[in-house]
Amino acid sequence: MEDLEHKVAVITGAASGIGLGIANALIAEGVNVAMVDVQQDALAAARSGLGDTNVDVQTYVCDVASRDAVRETAQAVRDHFGKVNILCNNAGVVAGGPADELTYDDWDWVMGVNLGGVINGMQEYIPLIKASGEGGHIVNTASILGHITGARQAIYSTTKYAVVGLSEAARADLAPHNIGVSALCPGMINTNILRSDRNRPDDLSEIGSSFTADNKSMVETAFATQGLDPNKVGEQVVHGIRMDKAYIFTHAQLHQSITGRYEQIMAAFDGSEAEGGGMGALASDD
Repeated sequence: MEDLEHKVAVITGAASGIGLGIANALIAEGVNVAMVDVQQDALAAARSGLGDTNVDVQTYVCDVASRDAVRETAQAVRDHFGKVNILCNNAGVVAGGPADELTYDDWDWVMGVNLGGVINGMQEYIPLIKASGEGGHIVNTASILGHITGARQAIYSTTKYAVVGLSEAARADLAPHNIGVSALCPGMINTNILRSDRNRPDDLSEIGSSFTADNKSMVETAFATQGLDPNKVGEQVVHGIRMDKAYIFTHAQLHQSITGRYEQIMAAFDGSEAEGGGMGALASDD
């Protein structure tokens, strides 16, 4: 999708971090933007911080975990802009710790936002993208933790592995409609995601162990001082949309970790497997 000017983009989690970085980058390309976030005050501040633009920028308060809220927002976006071309399912939260110390509330909250929010966005906005007749692109924010994982990351990685798989399958499904799909897989970015519990619903308040084994403030400091600028990520997303990349990675060194994981996977084929069992029949269109 090379010509972005005058297109319409919907960005969730747009009040800060990666979402705001994507908004800045798309606005610079002449894209009209619908900024969506659950925090009304933060969203208003983010819009104010953009100042005057040469494009149409609107804000919508929406909890992406709510199907009804996403449906109502999609209708409002359609009524205002008349079409949608780009969807960035970016809203995300983090919670949890060791798999044996989690609560159902931990699972329900993170799954509802990180995976349910992506599903809800795709269900409501794909028909609008198809209806535009102009093709389009979807960027689903996953994570490097959607390719590799480790201790204390059970919930978060579950959602991000799922987002990667969803994006891969949807990419095949939507290609005939001239709609590209990318999985955005960032490493450490300077965002507020470690403080996402500020938006945790009261009815999902039973908290298990901590996502971080070390002092949380130290980890937050590392994100703030060593994390990549979200505006740079926004530029990477624009490049990924233009190039129709299946995966958008933010850091070159992530290559080494992913390579190591797939070497382990290939090594697991040790000769004990039965013959056959290929995926050819499943991939058939017949």
